[in-house]
Amino acid sequence: MKGILIDTNIYSQAMRGNAAVVDTLRRIPHIGFSSISVGELLSGFKSGNREEKNRQELTAFLDSPRVMLYAVDKETAEHYSAVQHRLRKKGTPIPTNDIWIAAVSLQHDLPIYTLDKHFRQVEGLEFHTCGV
Repeated sequence: MKGILIDTNIYSQAMRGNAAVVDTLRRIPHIGFSSISVGELLSGFKSGNREEKNRQELTAFLDSPRVMLYAVDKETAEHYSAVQHRLRKKGTPIPTNDIWIAAVSLQHDLPIYTLDKHFRQVEGLEFHTCGV
């Protein structure tokens, strides 16, 4: 099985101990994660009372040899602009950060593992559905 790109909510579910999500992630040889998701998490950590512990857990996750952090670059921006344009044209907007995450998924040809149904609006996006 090729790898997947996990959405922010999958990481959160794994950290909460969602057995189906944890089991799925244990079986995946390559877990992609977007720098956009890291930003979302860091922002959320600042609002909570466990910021340091959450940061440590995120660092440990990102340090795993099975996890690859994908940064946004010019090619990602090209995918973003195409996705955003198509969604606007269809009249089916989704949150901006999720357009960026979809762009990373498309750029690296990785199925996305998410709980958000609005990703279904993105043409050409592959989905990983096991364990949701």
